[in-house]
Amino acid sequence: MIRIILCRPAGPRNVGMILRVCQNFGPCELYLVDPGRPSLLVHPEFVQMSHGVEEAKAQVRTVATLTEALADTTTVVGFTARVRGNRRREDWRDMVPEILEKHDSGDHHLALVFGAEEMGLTREEVDICHRLAHVRTSEQHTSLNLAMSVGVILSSLFTREGIRLPEPGGRMLSGEGREFLKKRMVEVFAGTVAKSDKAAELITASIERVFSRAELEDRDARAWHLMLRALGNETRPDAHGLQPNTKGARRDRLKKRHEDGQAGTPNDPT
Repeated sequence: MIRIILCRPAGPRNVGMILRVCQNFGPCELYLVDPGRPSLLVHPEFVQMSHGVEEAKAQVRTVATLTEALADTTTVVGFTARVRGNRRREDWRDMVPEILEKHDSGDHHLALVFGAEEMGLTREEVDICHRLAHVRTSEQHTSLNLAMSVGVILSSLFTREGIRLPEPGGRMLSGEGREFLKKRMVEVFAGTVAKSDKAAELITASIERVFSRAELEDRDARAWHLMLRALGNETRPDAHGLQPNTKGARRDRLKKRHEDGQAGTPNDPT
């Protein structure tokens, strides 16, 4: 489990946005340490920015001290944009693989600690953290908004499959599907429609040039195949040694070709 801890947050908008981020890349717990205003979780801006989160207020736990918020956690990483005494700050991106390994083991309860919007973490809060981290940015602006920081961190730790909504439009045409379409078009337009060898040569070159580069979807190929069929062509993919619609077909053929090549290679005399 990951626990997000916000020390002395003042902005209801930030807290509402962070709660949504915790839902996006969860499961996460959200703790507030001594928030700037008692009414933060009923503020209209919190309600607005946490829209869509069921029983949003109940999803947030408020405590008085960071020590309370860290109860039952095993690894504590504090985030700060400033150098703190002799404490070494690590680049978060370099830490991610190790943090993920610990998190995935199920034996660690990870706490990610963030300071107040304007002042960040206090020295006392920094001293409690096991490790300090920063998010590398451009020199044009070296600090991140609080909610944005939490979003960047949690998205880098999110490894679940998650939800993938269908994209608009059709699927992109596979490599074998593209090859079959080109060969079939050459058969019809260069082999039947063309009136001379020169015309057939130009048509073949054009088909190769255009249909090798164009962004084609499966539905584009279906439309072209319908036109080719209307022109009398009934060629099937296997006539060209292709199986564009068979899952893993290309991989299997490459594997077989590799095995056949090894079988036909004479033994090394040395």
